[in-house]
Amino acid sequence: MAKQNKEHNVKGDVEVDVDALFSLPLTEFIPARNALAAQLKRDGRAAESNRVKALVKPTVSAWAVNQLYWKHRDAFDRLILAGQSFREAQAAQLGGRAVNTKGPGEERREALEDLLRLATALLSDAEHSASLEMIRRISTTLEAMSVYAMVPDGPVPGRLIEDVDPPGFDVLAALIPATATHKKKPSAENTQKLEEARREEIAKAKLILRDAERVLKEAQERFKGVNAAWEEAKNALENASRTVQEATEHLHSLVR
Repeated sequence: MAKQNKEHNVKGDVEVDVDALFSLPLTEFIPARNALAAQLKRDGRAAESNRVKALVKPTVSAWAVNQLYWKHRDAFDRLILAGQSFREAQAAQLGGRAVNTKGPGEERREALEDLLRLATALLSDAEHSASLEMIRRISTTLEAMSVYAMVPDGPVPGRLIEDVDPPGFDVLAALIPATATHKKKPSAENTQKLEEARREEIAKAKLILRDAERVLKEAQERFKGVNAAWEEAKNALENASRTVQEATEHLHSLVR
């Protein structure tokens, strides 16, 4: 990676190297970060070296969301687009138009479920815990990212270092076009509708989490079954090995 970093640094594209850091396995983040910072320092780029050195290792849940962005971009983008469609439908509804939000909402739910399945596999492959709490945190961050994608200066996808909380009412209100409200601030009626929509989203998120918990529980039960079979086979192998050893010793004693 050092050779690749040096090539990027010569071109002045340190952002490419930073992206590469966040796409690495979590155990490799700190060594690779330190190596990149050292290379930048040797190249006389102290300010960039200090910035890279200050990069914080992501939490496991944030790392998983980053990996979804870097390794499953199509699925990640699908959630972002579905979230945007859902928000636009909500805004149109708040503006008085007869818009059905069920279709966009269902698309967003399916996109989120697909990402949670991929996240569970990523965690398992990297030997990280795919506990119910971990999946819940990943789900919450993905939900939040689908909203922040429509807001300037939101969290940078692929470079998260911690979980992202759901946006507050001020962020949601800012997504309502001025043409929908005819005011800089939403009316009391629109405010109530927006809050009701937010509660509906929370309820849907809970359903998604419940489904994810069910899938995870089934996977854990299958793992227990496999683990039990492995232990049984291991014990049988040990018993057979002892029997072979005893038989070999007995045969040697008869031959002597």
